[in-house]
Amino acid sequence: MTDNLPEWMLRAFSRLRLGRYVGAAHGNALVARRLYWWNVEASAALYGSLHCLELALRNALHQQLTLGYRRDDWWTAAPLNPNGQRLVAKARSKCERRGPVPAPPDSMVAELSFGFWASLVSGGSGYDRLFWVPTVHKAFPHYSGRRDTLYDGLWSLVLLRNRIMHHEPIHHRDLAADHAKIYRMLGYLDPQLAKEAQAMDRFPAVLAGKADALRGSRPSRF
Repeated sequence: MTDNLPEWMLRAFSRLRLGRYVGAAHGNALVARRLYWWNVEASAALYGSLHCLELALRNALHQQLTLGYRRDDWWTAAPLNPNGQRLVAKARSKCERRGPVPAPPDSMVAELSFGFWASLVSGGSGYDRLFWVPTVHKAFPHYSGRRDTLYDGLWSLVLLRNRIMHHEPIHHRDLAADHAKIYRMLGYLDPQLAKEAQAMDRFPAVLAGKADALRGSRPSRF
């Protein structure tokens, strides 16, 4: 299926990876090639708003948990489940390999993953009672809905972010809905941040140009 793709492209990106795009393009190698580049462009365009969400989420949660536990290394006292403890230990190990021991709280906050922070909104392992009710809900001052709805939205964006960062296809997703969800989550944290992020956001233009890009009616930036 990939035989009609340029050899340099197959060599750089692998036949297996590109085969998924050829399949999505129903065997049309030219469309598959354009779809691959559009996927790169869409991923890049979503990066900025996801960047804002991940940083705002972790800093808002860290602030509230620091206040709640009265210590900036709150993870040493918080009732994290085994997976949370594993992620903290992994972050600590990485921080201490390249910096002072013990790892400074600011370094730990930066090292802990988007998935770790989003998991604090989940209801598993009693997190609803242990984290959400006393503390975590305060990180979302502009949200008044159900915790599980908020968690589902955040976790779907963790998965989207991971696909983007691991260079996976996202073209098949409802990206307009994903994009709107990012801004809903940002708005729950800080409406001013959401407004500022939208001012630099070029994803709507990238999405609007998808059909033209796949037809080749506008020059690719790649």
